[in-house]
Amino acid sequence: MARRGFAVIFTFLGVAFVVSIAGFALLYFLVGREPAVPRQSVLVLRVGGDLVEVAGNDVVGYLRGAKRPTVRAIVDTLRKAKVDARVQSVLLKPTGFESPFWGKVQEIRDAVLDFKKSGKPVYAYLEYGGDREYYLATAADKIFILPAANLDLSGVATYAVFLRGTLDKIGAYADLHHIGKYKTASNQFTEKGYTAAHREMDESLNRDVYEQLVRGIADGRKKSEADVRGLLDQGPFLPEDALRSGLVDDVLYEDQVDEKLGNLRRERQLDGDDYARISPTSLGLNRGPRIGIIYASGTINSGKSGYDAVNGAIAGSETLIDYIRSLK
Repeated sequence: MARRGFAVIFTFLGVAFVVSIAGFALLYFLVGREPAVPRQSVLVLRVGGDLVEVAGNDVVGYLRGAKRPTVRAIVDTLRKAKVDARVQSVLLKPTGFESPFWGKVQEIRDAVLDFKKSGKPVYAYLEYGGDREYYLATAADKIFILPAANLDLSGVATYAVFLRGTLDKIGAYADLHHIGKYKTASNQFTEKGYTAAHREMDESLNRDVYEQLVRGIADGRKKSEADVRGLLDQGPFLPEDALRSGLVDDVLYEDQVDEKLGNLRRERQLDGDDYARISPTSLGLNRGPRIGIIYASGTINSGKSGYDAVNGAIAGSETLIDYIRSLK
């Protein structure tokens, strides 16, 4: 009986091992193989979420990676499409942003503008038009918006919560080390309102983002900056009002966009997640000297990088040092 039990166990382990190997082989075949790119393809680029900097390094993160492309992956996709003769245009779909930092949106917008230097058109379709979604869309040649969507465009603002008064009521004191008057993270717990330095910093950042938003809309929609400021004061807009104001080119459902342009037929549309698997070297890119980039994403701390349930991603000093030494 004991021998039979061991035989069953080892047989089970052997089958599990073979199935695992077959599963990994199938995953490599499905994910690792480059997709076929037909001629006159329309690259459909969905840009949303919080625009992560680094892809997940665990199994779950790897499997979700195709659905959550990094900023670098989106930029590289546009860079490849720019020189790929099989790609004739880009259909940009900014949607579902989860309040990413403006710098990430700006980097992708710059990549769209660089793609347009190829002479290929870019069309943007908005299912919702928040400030970041619309700012990215203004890099396109034409902007279309869903009839049921709003153009939620009204400028830039910052909101802060200060808990010192609440803590005083319960007799609690936040004992936090504060380094420099412009390091304001601890102010939420130690102040009842804005300090002069905190206000100066937020107003400066808001003013800079607002001016970039104004310039982007003015350049993209061929308007004066004064006109754009006036429109921002009038927002948000219903789709028809956005059309009358010249902020979008038409109010259409997605299938109507395909019919209107005539060159966005479904059978020629290529998903950006699939196109991301195209090798840059196959298009003549990434040859010669390169610059290595190390992403320090997360809370800076000593030790190894990892994930903390409270603080999220941790950028560990030891891990970063190992990365730097590996580039020598």
